[in-house]
Amino acid sequence: MCGIVGYLGEKNAENTLLEGLKRLEYRGYDSAGIAIIKNGKVTSRKAVGKIVNLEKKINGKNMDAGIGISHTRWATHGKPTEENAHPHLSCDGNIAVVHNGIIENYQALREELKKKGHKFVSETDSEVLAHLIEEFYKNDFKRAVCEALKLVEGTYGIAVIAGDKPQEIIVARKGSPLVLGIGENENFVASDVAAILGYTKQVVYLNDGEIAKITKNNFEITDLDEKKIDSEISEIEWSLEESQKGGHDHFMLKEIMEQPKVIVDSTRGRLMPDEGTVRLGGLEAVEEKLRKIERIIILACGTARYAGLVGEYMMEEYAEIPVEVEFASEFRYRKPILDERTAVIAISQSGETADTLAAIREAKRKGALTLGIVNVVGSTIARETDAGVYNHAGPEIAVASTKAFTSQLIVLTLMTVLLGRQRKMSEVTGRRIIEEIEKLPKKIEKILGAKDDIKKLAKKYADYPNFMYLGRKYCFPLAEEGALKLKEISYIHSEGFAAGEMKHGSIALIDEDFPVFAIAPKDSVYEKNISNIEEIRARMGKIIILTTEGNKEAEKIADDVIYIPKTLEMLTPILGVVPLQLFAYYISCFRGLDVDKPRNLAKSVTVE
Repeated sequence: MCGIVGYLGEKNAENTLLEGLKRLEYRGYDSAGIAIIKNGKVTSRKAVGKIVNLEKKINGKNMDAGIGISHTRWATHGKPTEENAHPHLSCDGNIAVVHNGIIENYQALREELKKKGHKFVSETDSEVLAHLIEEFYKNDFKRAVCEALKLVEGTYGIAVIAGDKPQEIIVARKGSPLVLGIGENENFVASDVAAILGYTKQVVYLNDGEIAKITKNNFEITDLDEKKIDSEISEIEWSLEESQKGGHDHFMLKEIMEQPKVIVDSTRGRLMPDEGTVRLGGLEAVEEKLRKIERIIILACGTARYAGLVGEYMMEEYAEIPVEVEFASEFRYRKPILDERTAVIAISQSGETADTLAAIREAKRKGALTLGIVNVVGSTIARETDAGVYNHAGPEIAVASTKAFTSQLIVLTLMTVLLGRQRKMSEVTGRRIIEEIEKLPKKIEKILGAKDDIKKLAKKYADYPNFMYLGRKYCFPLAEEGALKLKEISYIHSEGFAAGEMKHGSIALIDEDFPVFAIAPKDSVYEKNISNIEEIRARMGKIIILTTEGNKEAEKIADDVIYIPKTLEMLTPILGVVPLQLFAYYISCFRGLDVDKPRNLAKSVTVE
């Protein structure tokens, strides 16, 4: 979603803020802005579109200063215009605010402030914050922010500056992530560590309900009643180089190519092949509770949910535990039946997905054991769940998730082995799964080695307006994920279906201009898949088959075939997803689109 960067120190704030915003471009945005304090006054510049437009606005405007805040906006209330872009200013121009989140009661606050003489210039919910703080501001800047936020309903991550307080930035969060970066004679604030990674690795993650006063040499965190809160400084694990493209044309391709390494990193120190089990340090504190679990609910959104669906098949088959996979965004609107023998697993790359976080909080209220599978150390879901497992996939910059999905599948496999070995899974079965996991990196490297063949295939199909993806059992969620990748970055209408459901309506779409991507490895449901493929052939549909190496039968019934190495049926999605990712990537390239930053999308969805 939107990005926030703030700086206070001895460097040129303008350059630091712009550089930080550029590192957050992957999150998706439609306008950008900056505010600095110089000679006791707030100066602001804003622009619609890319950050380069903002740079043009700033050029020659003498905005060099030691303090400032900046923002990239993804429109929620009001169209992308300069007036609606952040920062928003108070009537007197003394206060500037940048805000991520949604103020749910902004209309009521706006009307009340208008009655008191405040004049609004934007359509946004965020502008009320500047005026509300101005209303409370007497002498104590932080106190004014605290009092204003007590009246706010909704979510926020904010950074605020005042022209007459040129040595401090006030920041606060509720439901929208913020992190403080700790340097020497300088401090930073950001909504994502990627923005400040080039300057410091020492960070403090703000929790909900916390507010901080930042100076260049210090910071103090309290609650809204100004009761002091002890904070812990963490160290970012990954480097600035890991967040760069590394010679690839796009972050997405880089991240696809990193997947062999991701599997190694996600399993390092966790596999115990001699005992046929795994060691997950993040779950050791709740291991006895896990033995008593009788039911699992997996909560996730988008790609993470498709990983969860694969996990459902795994855990039911190998751990013999009933599993349900829920849309995190819908979970609270039902009346889920939960108790202490239910484990709720939240899957989120960022660890900040608003719907998933809200669902986890509901599960905790109802007494369930909550577990997280996240990629970002120190993220809110990681902190608020009872226990969890980190992906260790490294930074994922492209909006369309690739390597994070693969690492989620690996972590779910490891959790399956752990839960299974606690129950009826034999040591032999555990060993076999671990042995196959260890072979996956080489097998993915082999698939990646054939990427030019997939590129040629993508060129052949790049102009088709519709696509259908089909799969069964473990490959049904893979069909959904393949379709999602294609629609996300190429804007081609594509849908993923359970192959057996095709006859119940969807087959009406099939003709010679509606290609079908059938995921049909040589597994326990292969013959069923072939029957569906024959039905498509009979209706003149074009067919691409993803199948197992050596299956020459596929070439007789398909227009095109992609082969993947053989592995255990449960691990097939980990191999099968790689060609689907490459296929979507190359089609987007051939269509001349912005692969890493597709329209209307954001990397981390931090509003509901």
